[in-house]
Amino acid sequence: MLTNVSGVIFDLDGTLVDSMWMWHDIDKEFLNQYNIELPDDLQGKIEGMSFDETANYFKERFQLKESIKEIQDIWNNMAWNKYATQVPLKEGVIDFLDHLKDNSIPCGIASSNSKELINLIVEKYNISSYFKTIRNSNEVPKGKPSPDIYLLVAKELEVAPGNCLVFEDVLQGVLGGKNANMKVCNVYDEHSLRDIDKLRRVADYHIRSYHDIMSGSFENLQYVI
Repeated sequence: MLTNVSGVIFDLDGTLVDSMWMWHDIDKEFLNQYNIELPDDLQGKIEGMSFDETANYFKERFQLKESIKEIQDIWNNMAWNKYATQVPLKEGVIDFLDHLKDNSIPCGIASSNSKELINLIVEKYNISSYFKTIRNSNEVPKGKPSPDIYLLVAKELEVAPGNCLVFEDVLQGVLGGKNANMKVCNVYDEHSLRDIDKLRRVADYHIRSYHDIMSGSFENLQYVI
């Protein structure tokens, strides 16, 4: 998997940390405050959007009176304790990051989450030294599946896009990495199972945990559910 790879780019939620369950709960709790039931299509609609794009989508779709910043502040406050106390790293992350560091392969984070929550996770697990650059989608013109954030991180890693490997859990993220002309490994997350057939077709590799890479048991086109 790492053949001809000179840089590795990670998404955060569902990829480095097991947190996708939490955002479903937060969306539900947030909308309940307005007596709005969580729409079945919401997760698919906002997947890959930047934090700004997601807040703007909520404001327009649900006709919220709060400003974009006020909505984001509410989400950050709701998420803070969960990230601090309930969100674990994905299995095998540290071992794989150590492997990349030992082989002098620079890494970056390309996330749709807020800077505040990204920094909370990075500091909580003391993993900042593994990453040369950490960016979120608010810092580029368009969120995923646009290639913008991947291209920005690749530029800061000083690695050509074709020599980058992206790790993503959701379809819009995988598509964004492919749109950037990068190899993409899909990281298993149960919240992405609705797109499993598309993920199998689009991603180059699939893993259930980062231990799969270390053991050489990753699958080129599919993983077993």
